[in-house]
Amino acid sequence: MKRKIMIIFGTRPEATKMCPVVQELRHHHEWFETKVVVTGQHREQLSQALLHFNIQSDVDLALMKENQSLAYLTSAAIIGLDNIINEDKPDLILVHGDTQTAMCGSLAAFFHKIPVGHVEAGLRSHQKYSPWPEEVNRRIVDVITDLLFAPTSVSKDNLIREGYDSENIFITGQTAVDAAILTNKADYTFHNEQLNDLVELQGRLITVTAHRRENYGEPMRQMFNAIRRVADEHRDVHIVYPVHLSPYVQETAFNMLSGHDRIHLLDPIEYPDMINLLSRSHLVLSDSGGLQEETPVFNKPLILMRDTTERPEAVSANAVYLSGTQEDSIFNIANKLLTDSDFYHRMANARNPFGDGLASKRIVHIIAHHFGLTEDLPNEFEE
Repeated sequence: MKRKIMIIFGTRPEATKMCPVVQELRHHHEWFETKVVVTGQHREQLSQALLHFNIQSDVDLALMKENQSLAYLTSAAIIGLDNIINEDKPDLILVHGDTQTAMCGSLAAFFHKIPVGHVEAGLRSHQKYSPWPEEVNRRIVDVITDLLFAPTSVSKDNLIREGYDSENIFITGQTAVDAAILTNKADYTFHNEQLNDLVELQGRLITVTAHRRENYGEPMRQMFNAIRRVADEHRDVHIVYPVHLSPYVQETAFNMLSGHDRIHLLDPIEYPDMINLLSRSHLVLSDSGGLQEETPVFNKPLILMRDTTERPEAVSANAVYLSGTQEDSIFNIANKLLTDSDFYHRMANARNPFGDGLASKRIVHIIAHHFGLTEDLPNEFEE
């Protein structure tokens, strides 16, 4: 008998990391009946990610509204998901990461006593408000979860220290690596026409992203001051910044960074454009979570403009430099990467601690083993 698997996500990062899992589940249609439920925590960017992987949602709650609060999103998602779960009665619910959707999906599953699989389990910054609200969200999800898909041994160790049963923890690697490998193309044509021109410019290309709530205010102003200084100091550098749709980020970025002939402020770009931009960049400055997993795939140094990270593997591997949010700290490390070729190549040649492109296959075979559909567990990812 086929097992009914419900996959719940709501943001573009979740979609890009879960779509390879959905594809692998559907490849094994002899084992699984798969239903994709999206909350619409993101809207346009989520739709673009689904289109890229040729996946259509079976249910769309379409919850996103302007200036949505966490309280609104949480309550609306739980109510909407409760109704769908009650109708469908899946055998397992899969969620990803640390979003409001992941937390609500796991709670809704718990209310119906349905097992949960958590892709990207065990990440920890050990700081309640950094990142906020993600650090608490992922802890809630892990408490509820039955199958803990830890991307690395560090994540597994976090879970074991917190008292989770090691028999329920599986080191799979990061599905973000699977998605990035599938998406990067040598002969890629960007959907954003500006990028087709920018990647052909002479000089070194730096990609920037910045959007985290905990960086609003003085930290973000410090970050943008540093970015402008980098452009002023290095005349062969072009900085490309697809600006997040947050009204605060939009206003701050355009007030502080516009008007510079080598800082290019773009509308948000689609996932395949971002992956192919990363692979063509010289280095990356970001406060993102997911980019910490994607830049090592392409051997691109990342300056992480945050005070903490839930992905210390990349820092330990020397693929990511944790700069904090102070202007001088960010500028100094960027300047060193742009002037010290030995230092640059040490970071660029760091090993990738996050995956080998087989995470989705491991996850699906672990689920099959859980339901007695296959006898053997797959080999775990070895860093």
